[in-house]
Amino acid sequence: MTTAPSTPTDEAPEAAPAPAPLPKSPGLWAPLRPLVLRLHFYAGVLVAPFLLVAAVTGLLYAGSFQAEKLLYAHEMTAPVGDTKLPISEQVAAARKAHPEGTVSAVRPSPEDDATTRVMLSGVEGVDPEHTLAVFVDPYTAEVRGALEQYGSSGALPVRTWISGLHRNLHLGETGRLYSEFAASWLWVIAAGGIALWFSRRRALRKVRGTSGRRRTLGLHGTVGVWAAAGFFFLSATGLTWSTYAGANIDELRTSLKQATPSVSAAVSGGGEHAGHEAASGSGGDGEHGVGLDKVLAAARAEGLGDPVEIVPPADASSAYVVKQVQRSWPEKQDTVAIDPATGEVTDTVRFADYPVLAKLTRWGIDLHTGTLFGLVNQIALMLLALSLILLIVWGYRMWWQRGRGSAFGRPIPRGAWAQVPPYVLVPLMAVVAVLGYFVPLLGIPLAGFLVVDVILGELAHRRQTKDRSEDKSQDTSEDEAEDKAEDKAEDKAEVQA
Repeated sequence: MTTAPSTPTDEAPEAAPAPAPLPKSPGLWAPLRPLVLRLHFYAGVLVAPFLLVAAVTGLLYAGSFQAEKLLYAHEMTAPVGDTKLPISEQVAAARKAHPEGTVSAVRPSPEDDATTRVMLSGVEGVDPEHTLAVFVDPYTAEVRGALEQYGSSGALPVRTWISGLHRNLHLGETGRLYSEFAASWLWVIAAGGIALWFSRRRALRKVRGTSGRRRTLGLHGTVGVWAAAGFFFLSATGLTWSTYAGANIDELRTSLKQATPSVSAAVSGGGEHAGHEAASGSGGDGEHGVGLDKVLAAARAEGLGDPVEIVPPADASSAYVVKQVQRSWPEKQDTVAIDPATGEVTDTVRFADYPVLAKLTRWGIDLHTGTLFGLVNQIALMLLALSLILLIVWGYRMWWQRGRGSAFGRPIPRGAWAQVPPYVLVPLMAVVAVLGYFVPLLGIPLAGFLVVDVILGELAHRRQTKDRSEDKSQDTSEDEAEDKAEDKAEDKAEVQA
């Protein structure tokens, strides 16, 4: 029995079908995006009015430095002469013209054409937190005027008024809550906007060639991304001297031994005689013991260059305090205490020896207020303020364009948090809780919003259930069905874009 030979063939054996590709994992961002979108939307709508006020008043404050120089040029400047008179003679001239109150500080002329400021406290008609600054020509001792002054930066009436408007709307401590609320939320809104912008497809980010809501969104996103770093900075530095978050930051710095050091003004080892000598001068004109001229000379010998401020002793057991007050770069913040009985330096604090966080706080505040880099700093702050104003206007315009006809836009759908996996949601809630503790005007409003949103959601759910049971037999009109389908599709595209 033979076996037939196999017949060769040109056909290849049929290949096995390729396995179906595994579904692609949506990643971490996919479930988070709707939540970030909803937070950015509602924070933008509800917080934007406070941010708008802060931006407008901040814009005015940044411009007030140059306005101050123009408005008070007569008081702040003097013709350059040959030799400046001793500081004691200048103070005596100021006291002759204004004998009211007591001398609380003296700022000798820091430049050739600048006047000396003699600050008087306890003057009738002047805010107790302010002083009356008497401006004296350092060459002739002529009094060139007197103006109310506020703060360590020496703000005069126009800048003082704008500063109060920006800080607390002239409503006192209660008014400060508005600015802290704005600072607490600015970085959150900026961070959410960056995440949403860069998560969009590149083709959807462009502005050129677009119109309507998409163009508004392009402008809003582009300007927001460019200005975001500035917003983060303004938010962080604004919180450092806010009421509640600022107190928490101070406590944290103190616990880390990063608090700003201060010079000791106590006179030690002088005994009863030294205290008597210190108080023997005419305290109302700032002269105690050895006098202002010798005190200033001792401070100069310690390397304290202009501009400086001399603070007379608070009582018979205190020293003179002479401190540098230059807030522009490079900072000059050295301070010395001088015994009024002997004219000797009793304590010294150098800015170079400040802890790191103390230096960063000082630089941050001065950059925030526009003094660190002068005019360039002020222009940058004005541009940031204008950017924020435009972003708020575009944000509300997008909300309007999201609507139908003349109605305001629809909100982002609820339920975004339910899409976030528990392994992401739980740590996220923990981080938010910690932030809310340290920044109360972020945490408390956020918790309140969540409670209200849950209640409204439950009420809406019950209303829909009731409507369905009552209208089972009624059909939705064709136009209404089409609008609902469009709204649903637009909401889905908004979340997934």
